[in-house]
Amino acid sequence: MLVVSTTAVVLSMSAGTGVGVGVGPGTGVPAEQRPVEADVAHHGHISLSGGRLALRLSTGNHGPSDLAGVTARLGFSVPLAAGQKLPEACLWGGDQVVYCRAGALRADGRGSEVLLDLRTVGDPAEVSVDITTVWNGGADDGNPDNDKHHVLVPATGDLYVY
Repeated sequence: MLVVSTTAVVLSMSAGTGVGVGVGPGTGVPAEQRPVEADVAHHGHISLSGGRLALRLSTGNHGPSDLAGVTARLGFSVPLAAGQKLPEACLWGGDQVVYCRAGALRADGRGSEVLLDLRTVGDPAEVSVDITTVWNGGADDGNPDNDKHHVLVPATGDLYVY
């Protein structure tokens, strides 16, 4: 009974992720029943000047499997001004959180890019930004460190790369 339940969960996580049918080498488990493996990575830069945050978020996948979807969470240490329009791929999660989706990512390292131009409440001397993956299509990520970043951004107008 437990094995059937576990199999159902694994099957639902791998559905639509580009996993091939068949038995994997040395596993004895059909490919559609094995968890998808991928390596999501977020990179980009952030600057802050005069209460304006400019952020470039590039999300990629270093494989080995394609991914059906990836969503990143951007958490800001200060509130962001109300009424700002976000890019189509992003949505608000509160006054200090933005979620951005990358969509389908091939296993070649290159992915999608989102540009954000945000205003903070007031004119802070610095902002810290936490960037993490909150959804990767259910894939096992053997290298989760490259999709988690904590960036301190002083209000100098300089680009801070992550």
